[in-house]
Amino acid sequence: MISIKNIRDNPQLVQDSVVKKGYEGSIVEINSIDKKYRLITKNLEESRAKKNVVSQQVAESKRNGFNADDKIAEMKKLGESIKSLEEELNIIKNHLKIKLYEIPNLPHVSVPDGESEKDNVTIREWGLKPDFDFQVKTHQDLGRELKLIDFERGAKISGSGFPLYTGQGAKLERMLINSMIDHHIDKYDFSEIFPPVLILEESMRTTGQLPKFKEDMYLSELDNLYLAPTAEVPVTNIHRDEIILESDLPINYVAYSPCFRRESGSYGKDTRGLLRLHQFNKVEMVKFVKPEDSYAALEELVLQAESILQLLGLTYRVIELCSGDLSFSAAKCYDIEIWSPGEKQWLEVSSCSNFEDFQSRRGKIRYRSAVDKKVNLLHTLNGSGLATPRLMVALLETYQTKSGSIIFSDSAAEFLGMKEIK
Repeated sequence: MISIKNIRDNPQLVQDSVVKKGYEGSIVEINSIDKKYRLITKNLEESRAKKNVVSQQVAESKRNGFNADDKIAEMKKLGESIKSLEEELNIIKNHLKIKLYEIPNLPHVSVPDGESEKDNVTIREWGLKPDFDFQVKTHQDLGRELKLIDFERGAKISGSGFPLYTGQGAKLERMLINSMIDHHIDKYDFSEIFPPVLILEESMRTTGQLPKFKEDMYLSELDNLYLAPTAEVPVTNIHRDEIILESDLPINYVAYSPCFRRESGSYGKDTRGLLRLHQFNKVEMVKFVKPEDSYAALEELVLQAESILQLLGLTYRVIELCSGDLSFSAAKCYDIEIWSPGEKQWLEVSSCSNFEDFQSRRGKIRYRSAVDKKVNLLHTLNGSGLATPRLMVALLETYQTKSGSIIFSDSAAEFLGMKEIK
């Protein structure tokens, strides 16, 4: 959520910025609602003050034996007016809150302008696309022939988009998750979190999943709990409604969770195999930092995600998202895409975002300055480190052999704890 003060002071700048992210609402309308809210608040405060004065006059009249009927009648009328103003203020307040929750975060000034992913900018590439002297198979073929993934039985159990990992496929998935967590802990000093995956509505609202992406969430209606779309949600909410000491920052968490997404907007997109799922696994990095440190932390986050791909020997590129392709909550974001030899396309495997104070304002996540003891909003960041489905795609397809087995490079084998799948 962006600051109402920012909207008051810079309405046109805010309007121009959020339009770049596809916002179709009116900042002028929100300013109008805010002005009405402040006017009612002013009238309410004046009425309460006046009632207090009249109440004192009634008490004084009674002490002195004077008739106070007129003042009592005036006090009653003021009481009715105050009640009416309070009801009106509550309606306006809720209306304003709903409107503010609908506004996306403002893109950072460094974000390139653009309308869609076609306008994203490639920052760097790493590795060479593998060259094969045989007919390359897709991960679907390899998964079926090596009995790693059973899409048919997964669909029988839960429907399409719910893969069933089997045998060495299940082991590879588990080793990926464990190795990535250990890597972030051992090399970058992250603290491990194992969060719940059923989430309160307030927690989803803090990170920006609600209200905009409600249709893409799985909801247990009986308990009004959402299934986590990413570990970012529960981990960010660890410090909701808290004040953190400046000396405790930065805080770096790494967490694994299954992720659940309805993918309601996936019509027309490639949903074959592991490319787009309703349930998948992901290791997530979440950072809580001081505002002045957040953009340096973002660059570090991207490098930390990249380091795993380098150990696995997978070809990848880093993409800076344009304003039109930024997520609702992000001020700036880099995507990391890996090369899939079988699919012959780049696949997103990580998004690293700086939300600035957008999430912390929603969740009241603050820190206390060590110098002046003032309480300020901190900045939150998160990055996939990494999502496993497309990582699995690239691993199987990159390290396939002519005989149909999978033989990992020495670096990848050391990271995964397994050398060959056959």
